[in-house]
Amino acid sequence: MTRKLLLTLPVALLVFAGGYWSGMSQTKNRVFELRTYTTNEGKLPDLQKRFREHTVDIFNRHSMTSVGYFTPEDKPNTLVYILAFPSRDAATKSWAAFRDDPEWKKVSAASEENGKIVTHVDSVFMDPLDFSAIK
Repeated sequence: MTRKLLLTLPVALLVFAGGYWSGMSQTKNRVFELRTYTTNEGKLPDLQKRFREHTVDIFNRHSMTSVGYFTPEDKPNTLVYILAFPSRDAATKSWAAFRDDPEWKKVSAASEENGKIVTHVDSVFMDPLDFSAIK
């Protein structure tokens, strides 16, 4: 019985390891969200200030990973950014928690005391392709 166990144990370990490693390579990639904010004329600096001083920190608190923030060269009054989430469901939960965050509510209201900043928001969720450098 000991000899049989010694002979089958290495095979069992190889099968387990093969399954483990193949499962690792099939792990679901993160989901990315591309958001584009259009601001009222002259309000882009106010939006950038709100992100710089408050929003990014609140995102971090709610497991919203900032990938990058950009201003398009050919579109004035526009802020574009990308967030990463473990899944679409995680994104939904993070956004709900963000919207309900008391600090966010306070910051948002204070930043718009002199008028609304953002006129339009576009959101696109994206899945990275197998040849993407970021996943």
